[in-house]
Amino acid sequence: MTVIRTRPEISTEFRNVKYILTSSMRTMLLLAIYENSKNLDDLRKDLKKPSATILHGLKELETENLIKKVQKYYELTSNGYLLTTNMIKLIENWYAINKGKSFWDNHDISNIPEELIKNIYLLKDATYVNSTTSDLSNAYNKYKKLISDASELKMILPIYSENHFKLLIKLLKGKQLESLELIVSKRILQSIKKNNYFNKGLIKNEKVKITVVEKNLKVFLTCSDKFISLSLFFKDNHYDDSHILIGKDDKALDWASTLYNYYMG
Repeated sequence: MTVIRTRPEISTEFRNVKYILTSSMRTMLLLAIYENSKNLDDLRKDLKKPSATILHGLKELETENLIKKVQKYYELTSNGYLLTTNMIKLIENWYAINKGKSFWDNHDISNIPEELIKNIYLLKDATYVNSTTSDLSNAYNKYKKLISDASELKMILPIYSENHFKLLIKLLKGKQLESLELIVSKRILQSIKKNNYFNKGLIKNEKVKITVVEKNLKVFLTCSDKFISLSLFFKDNHYDDSHILIGKDDKALDWASTLYNYYMG
């Protein structure tokens, strides 16, 4: 895991981050001119603050070489653009984590690579589906409906589940699902082979490609060209089938594709 190596480095970087984030005005100014340069009138309209307050914030940011004035317009310096880009990423990461707070907090995330943890903001538009005591199958039924409309599926499959296997075989026998890629552990593969129906329907099916990995899988990921779903294990190593993250935007699909390729090696 990448870390800042020394305490002085940590202290210096923390002061720099704190300088920006502890001032709402400095933060708002950087965000306001992130995409387009603006003059004082523009900033006064956008931020609804008096000129004196805005000018004070602009002067502070100019002193730190984060913005510059070109004629009457203020724009980010290269340093300012880099900092603001990463500040936006931090804010979006924070939003994504808080949006799915119980999902992330209650599960084992050790099998998700560090780079994808850093880019959790890509899942900020995802939704979370939970089963309830009155509807124990809610999450599975939503998942079942999702994959039933897919023509291609890629899955990291960490569990031996007869319900999932029967559903996949049913879809493969139909006309909709044209190809299925599975990443499984040796243990799961051996268990599938012991069941003649699953062995014939999955392992010996020409529509199915299976990749076996040495790693102990603790993520259940399903990808198509239209959606991704993710479910995880509890911290006691038991799989949780009652909570699913579902993403349908391009950013979520990219995040899931990176995770899938990570396990493909």
